[in-house]
Amino acid sequence: MEDELTISIATHADDGIAEEIHRLIPQLSQTAVFDQAVLTRMLAAESVDLFLARIAGTVVGMATLVTFPIPTGLRGHIDDVVVDGRVRGRGIARELLNAMIARAQAVGVRSLDLTSRPSRESAIRLYEASGFVRRDSAVFRYQPIPNP
Repeated sequence: MEDELTISIATHADDGIAEEIHRLIPQLSQTAVFDQAVLTRMLAAESVDLFLARIAGTVVGMATLVTFPIPTGLRGHIDDVVVDGRVRGRGIARELLNAMIARAQAVGVRSLDLTSRPSRESAIRLYEASGFVRRDSAVFRYQPIPNP
């Protein structure tokens, strides 16, 4: 079927894939900047899986799963979940999430975390419907000041 949704894990970033990811980035964040060198480095990292959702061969969504060992076990974190605004509401984010959960279980993660802005109500409903539970914690961020 021509408009069938497929989910895969990217293994490389040719110019076409990079261009499609570059197109999605502004829909993810107004402040994020696309860097193809960082994308290439990310895809080479053993601990990172970039999931791509495609319809008719075109990337329409993406999400990143990072797994890492710490003294208390293998942990996972989901980041940068975005679906193209033109195809939202078709269950693509749910399929990306299901694929990441399956991958995390396959590699043996002890827990899988993600964060979401409170304003993303539909995303939060999806995460909760998928088994994620809100935690009573605070998220802190440190942003180093670049050297001149």
